[in-house]
Amino acid sequence: MYVLYLHQYFHTREGYSGTRSYEFARRFVRKGHHVTMMTSGRHTEQQLTVPEGRDYFEVDVDGIRVVPIAAAYAQGSVGTGLSAFQRMRHFLHFAKLAGRVGKKLPRPDVVFATHTPLMIGLPGMELGRHFGVPFVFEVRDLWPQGMINSGALKNPLAIWWLRRMERKIYHAAQHIVALSPGMKAGIVQTGIPPERITVIPNASDLDLFRPDLDGTAARERLGLGQRFAAIYFGAMGHNNGLGYAIEAARLLSHRDNERIVIVLHGSGGKRAELEQLVQKYGLKNVIFSDPVPDKSIVAEIVAACNACLTIYANTRREQSWSPNKMFDALAAGRPVLINVPGWLGDTIENNGCGRFVDPDRPAALADALEDLSTKPELCQEMGRNGRALAEREFARDILADRLEQVLLQAIRAT
Repeated sequence: MYVLYLHQYFHTREGYSGTRSYEFARRFVRKGHHVTMMTSGRHTEQQLTVPEGRDYFEVDVDGIRVVPIAAAYAQGSVGTGLSAFQRMRHFLHFAKLAGRVGKKLPRPDVVFATHTPLMIGLPGMELGRHFGVPFVFEVRDLWPQGMINSGALKNPLAIWWLRRMERKIYHAAQHIVALSPGMKAGIVQTGIPPERITVIPNASDLDLFRPDLDGTAARERLGLGQRFAAIYFGAMGHNNGLGYAIEAARLLSHRDNERIVIVLHGSGGKRAELEQLVQKYGLKNVIFSDPVPDKSIVAEIVAACNACLTIYANTRREQSWSPNKMFDALAAGRPVLINVPGWLGDTIENNGCGRFVDPDRPAALADALEDLSTKPELCQEMGRNGRALAEREFARDILADRLEQVLLQAIRAT
């Protein structure tokens, strides 16, 4: 099987962002398949930066033929600092150039385009038609409904335009991969039959995030001391709603509880605002940790902490996410505190991996942290349950095999 894989935010483990596409692609290569990965060659690791004066180039990355193109950006943190209009302009430029460059590549057996952004589906459709091969689309976020639910998108014209594009791409795809049951339900509401949609959630990075990983050095570097540390690691944008965690820290400070600290690791458009909020409140129980270009170091930072946070904004309206941070927390063997009801909260609660906390009450997070900080044996049990769940249901090999079958079935059906 030869897969033309389109993903603007392609990253290896040396990058800042998620590695789902890299992990799946290298497993396909290991099985004897051929993969060409088209991605952004702007604002990325040096080896994927397009030279001046060129539209694209090619480089081998662990057997994957990677084709960076001179459009858009590859770091999600770059996008969180741009306006919605600026992001859309970048996305459309990428879609246009990807369609043009893709036609110069060898004919694939299948075109596989992965969200986000939604516009990645446009060159996916175009190249599928050009080569006469099936087009499979992966939905990582429901655009525009997810942005409407989170309050990030309010312009009626933009909503109409994105809804029109969403339906066009969904109906053109021979098959759709959704990262959560909520995403599948949202896609079905656009008129796509359920049998044309397969749920393949994000995976747990079992070899990098481990319960036995030594986080002593990272703990000392962060100055955690003997305090109970809960970490959030990931993007710090509008949808992440980290003001909730800051408010919980403020409540803990008012309770004179000095044995708990919240670590916020990452970057994004809201980080400076969050730092100002912490300074305004005079909080000593919030530590900001800068992003690092090596996921193994992130794993060590997580190992330095006692619990992990999965936090989002407006979770009463939007519950379809499939966050990397939660699955990696399970692999790390740490209790998960999550404020997202629905399938995510149920997964954590029903498997004894942590606690669901009321998204409307930061005090619920503060209470849960106080409780867990006094129960090390319960934390260990939750961690063991989480690791077992990750190995049983969210291992990359299992999920890569599932995606492989989706692509092969699409090829056989043509």
